[in-house]
Amino acid sequence: MMKAAVLVGYGALVVRDVETPAPGDGEVLVRVRATSLNAVDWYGFSGRPYAARPLTGMRAPRSGRAGTDFAGVVSAVGNGASGFAPGDEVYGCQSGAFAECVVAARAVARMPANLSFDEAAAVPLAGLTALQGLRDHGGVRPGQKVLVNGASGGVGTLAVQVAKALGAEVHAVCSTRNVEQARALGATRVFDYTRDDFARSGERYDVLFDNAGNRSWRAMRRVLAEDGTVVLVGGPRTKRLLGPLGHVARVTVAARLGRRRAGFFIAKPNGDDLAVLRDLIESGQVAPVIERRYELAQIGEAMRQLNDGHARAKIVVTV
Repeated sequence: MMKAAVLVGYGALVVRDVETPAPGDGEVLVRVRATSLNAVDWYGFSGRPYAARPLTGMRAPRSGRAGTDFAGVVSAVGNGASGFAPGDEVYGCQSGAFAECVVAARAVARMPANLSFDEAAAVPLAGLTALQGLRDHGGVRPGQKVLVNGASGGVGTLAVQVAKALGAEVHAVCSTRNVEQARALGATRVFDYTRDDFARSGERYDVLFDNAGNRSWRAMRRVLAEDGTVVLVGGPRTKRLLGPLGHVARVTVAARLGRRRAGFFIAKPNGDDLAVLRDLIESGQVAPVIERRYELAQIGEAMRQLNDGHARAKIVVTV
């Protein structure tokens, strides 16, 4: 038996004793030492946006599994799971990570040697979102200019660093309390959105990484280079019916006219990109930023902090 946080209803996570899973073919069983919270975890927890409930469950969640990120130690290996052995320290993504053990398959890799379990757990999904959004969907190349709108939280803090590691000049948009943090992470110009409007800055960007979802296509287009790209990552959680989907739809439709582009994507967890992130971290180019740590028994409190939408960095849960 093991302890796991089970989603018993929308807005209700309960830590219970459940059966410890066994790894199947090509899978590994990981003894989880730490996990962290992501926006996708909050959406599953809250049952929002309501437009997604035909998939997640109308009145109650169809699955009680919760959590995505994990870092821990391999305790058992299934047939055909090459590259791992009991005792290996790993990190990755897998549904049901808010637990003492999780079975993982594709999205698992050796964790960075220079990180603790808490630090490693802060990386997977946020790091993959930053890496795939900038490298694959933004096509960031050395010498380009990148604006990260929403340069705090798990994704934003990593996006600033990944863009710099890809060779770009990075500017950032965040609140007053996060300005110095964004500078320390590598942003050469930081817009405090309570005082400055980046859309009227006169700057031109090759890629705008939109992690905040709080500006119109018209405003973002104003600062794009002629063939610039907006990578849509996040959006407002306050819209109960559509959540960020309304913002995504408005921007992508408006962007169909002209050479400037906008596109939305969802990160695809995989071991190869986790290995890329590991190399960036071990080389000192990227480091996770943690705002607060909780114990598994406090998972409900941790989720409520994430709910306010203004986390400076990652929220980590020690298992």
